[in-house]
Amino acid sequence: MSADAAAPVRDPAWSLSRSAIGLWTTQGVLGTLWFALGTLAVFLVPDDAGGPVPVLRWAAPVVTLLYAVVAIGIRPWVRYRVHRWEVTGEAVYTLTGWLTRTWTLVPISRIQTVDVTRGVLQQLFGLATVAVLTASSQGTVRVLHLEADVAQRVADDLARRAELIRDEAT
Repeated sequence: MSADAAAPVRDPAWSLSRSAIGLWTTQGVLGTLWFALGTLAVFLVPDDAGGPVPVLRWAAPVVTLLYAVVAIGIRPWVRYRVHRWEVTGEAVYTLTGWLTRTWTLVPISRIQTVDVTRGVLQQLFGLATVAVLTASSQGTVRVLHLEADVAQRVADDLARRAELIRDEAT
């Protein structure tokens, strides 16, 4: 099968690192803290100074609590279960999104650049993201939250194979 031939449409084989759950939970905690600060601000404005309408006095904490439950208790686990990736001899596959699902296939022959990035939280959790850049209008495809050493091996392998294909074409 050539590198440009249609690949089978199926879910990619590999899950992200389990450490991604900790990273997403931490992001949920940080987001909840921002919501909590906003909720606190609602209570700091006195009623006689044009304070919030009474419904905000009970709605703001309820919304903050609901956000916390979803962002900390549900979203990290769901995202871990639905985000998948795979590199085959012909392509890089990703399946992302927990509300809107995006299935992406990048043929090895279309790869122009492969980068490994590590954000601050990713560094704390030993994770990295592999970014595969193509000339496509879709731009860069990212394989999020792999163990840092796995990400580096994947990036090195993809770069080497893309270079071999370019050499064969010339």
